Amino acid sequence: QCHDIDNANRVFSTITYKTNAIYGAMFKGFISNKMPEKLFDLLDKMVIEPDDVNLNFIFNACAQLNNARAMRIGNKFLREKLNQIRNNNIVLNSAIHMLMKFRDIRNAEHIFEMIKKKDIFSYSSMMKGYVENNMPEKALNLFERMPLNPNDIIYIVTFNACSKLANGRAIEIGNKILNQSLKQFKNNYIVLNSALHMLMRFNDIQRAEHLFELIEKKDIFTYGIMMNG
Repeated sequence: QCHDIDNANRVFSTITYKTNAIYGAMFKGFISNKMPEKLFDLLDKMVIEPDDVNLNFIFNACAQLNNARAMRIGNKFLREKLNQIRNNNIVLNSAIHMLMKFRDIRNAEHIFEMIKKKDIFSYSSMMKGYVENNMPEKALNLFERMPLNPNDIIYIVTFNACSKLANGRAIEIGNKILNQSLKQFKNNYIVLNSALHMLMRFNDIQRAEHLFELIEKKDIFTYGIMMNG
């Protein structure tokens, strides 16, 4: 992979007129290879303004690195380019993810409220951020307000929120959505493992054992959850 990046760098350096698409190809390579610092180094030399696609890569790199340099770059571009991206859900969702990594909950909520047509990724970015920042109540509040049909990511995040909270409300919501989603996700072991972990946190051993038996393709995490529980 590093060899591929070196080759790409050599080709890149020979190109006289570099477009956003050419920068984007490099940025994508750095993101895929978990090299956000190299993306920032190239960004410092960039002589054209990044388009929406490249802003998306920049915000992803900031979320990956999540240090003082990342915060400075991410906040700068978000502030300067907000008008440019205000109708682009993909970039705004990346900005939410980045801000949640920065633990900047207030600004993440501000961006979320700005999005006119919130999609499933807008909700999952916010909910995941809440859970990662130890705010499971807020994740459940948002889940209950969501007007869209949940997908597997939403279910996983909601099960994780219920696991963290493990109170009366969490037990009620967790069991309700498990009943609703069981048929739909009976072959999705990631969703089922999240539900299994939740049931063990609820001390609902009987139902956890029943769910464990339902999982056809048990992986190391399935067994680990049951044994630790």
